[in-house]
Amino acid sequence: MTTSPLPERAGRRCHTMLNVLHSTHYFSPDLERELAAVGVEDSRAAYFAVRAAAMGPVSAAVVTATFFNFRPELVARHVPAVWETAAPAVVLAARTRAVDATLRRLLGEEVTAAAAEVAEAAELALRAAEACTPVARPLYAAHAQLPVPEEPHLALWHAATLLREHRGDGHLAALLAAELDPMEALVSHTATGKGMAPQWALGTRGWQRDDWDAAARRLRARGLLDGEGELTDAGVALRRELEAETDRLDRAPYEHLGAEGVERLTELASGLTGRALAAGAFPAGMVGKG
Repeated sequence: MTTSPLPERAGRRCHTMLNVLHSTHYFSPDLERELAAVGVEDSRAAYFAVRAAAMGPVSAAVVTATFFNFRPELVARHVPAVWETAAPAVVLAARTRAVDATLRRLLGEEVTAAAAEVAEAAELALRAAEACTPVARPLYAAHAQLPVPEEPHLALWHAATLLREHRGDGHLAALLAAELDPMEALVSHTATGKGMAPQWALGTRGWQRDDWDAAARRLRARGLLDGEGELTDAGVALRRELEAETDRLDRAPYEHLGAEGVERLTELASGLTGRALAAGAFPAGMVGKG
């Protein structure tokens, strides 16, 4: 039960720290190794597989819809063919091995295997996830059916995944309400300086520069982007409203955990995130406008 009011954006800050921990495996050589061992050698196929596997052997259309900002043709190049190479259960097991290796490498054996802080963070994050709801949240709902790992660092990663997908599913609802299509969402997010740099967004999402430029023109026509590719005042306001609406849709787990619990979980996750970043968890130049 909440013992004091939850500060504004406290849930968002907590999610941000946990999401870093969740996301480390996407850029990990351990994931590449484990997926290659079960026959999935293409990095894009590996990403689609590990994130979608909880939903079962779904179609390209389902992956495109739930992932939102990938070019449909890119998804169709790998899905559903990837399930013929490695069934979802095989992919999930490979992902768990990769996450285990990644966190041990980035955080250190003592942190992942024995630290009381990791166990405390896992307990808090799992408690927050108790209040997540599956309605209209397909990626969260699929992951919520998976068992909670016994090892504290894997339990923490599992809880971070639940909270990440819960917020992400809600964010897509906010994007739809704002009438932003996948490319417009990418371009406007990059313009905030907090999204992926254009070369990363294009390279990983399968879009072409022409797609990016066309989305920018549409945003300019709506008065959201200026001629230099910067957000206008209206664009800044829209992106702020999007995050506020996402916060509103995602408030339940953090209100359930309470202000003190959220503050403590954010503190613990921040320390672990700092270790991961210092260990080179992400490629240089991935975030920003350049």
